[in-house]
Amino acid sequence: MNRLSYGVCVMVVALGVGGALTVRGQSARSVNNANGVAVQGYDVVAYFSQNAAVKGSASFTHEWNGVRWQFANAQNRDAFAREPGKYAPAFGGYCAYGISRGYAVDIDPDAFSIVEGTLYLNYSRSVQRTWNEDRAAYIEKANQQWPTVMTGLR
Repeated sequence: MNRLSYGVCVMVVALGVGGALTVRGQSARSVNNANGVAVQGYDVVAYFSQNAAVKGSASFTHEWNGVRWQFANAQNRDAFAREPGKYAPAFGGYCAYGISRGYAVDIDPDAFSIVEGTLYLNYSRSVQRTWNEDRAAYIEKANQQWPTVMTGLR
């Protein structure tokens, strides 16, 4: 393997691991899904398309990774079905700040932000204000903590 091929392989592995830690492809046990519905039934696509927390409907659902996701309309459901990894929240939809501190806590769907194309949720607006003071550091800490926290959810 030449140096360029090796470098590309290392980069692909690093990006794959990083993405797995922060966002997508978690099992049902590691997704915040009280009552079997992800993110308290909020439409994760609407966070991106409307920059708002929009309650989903039981009429528009999609099953992904063993969890039911609800959407406000068929268009959002279909967008999620095509690219769930694009819309699924970081850290299984648990509070990003809480994960950075080493524990999984529920969220207030209105306390959200999108950072570099990733949806992050927080426990409350006051926790979100703290998290916003140094998002990059909290995201880095949460990335480090997530594997351990996720193991505890199983």
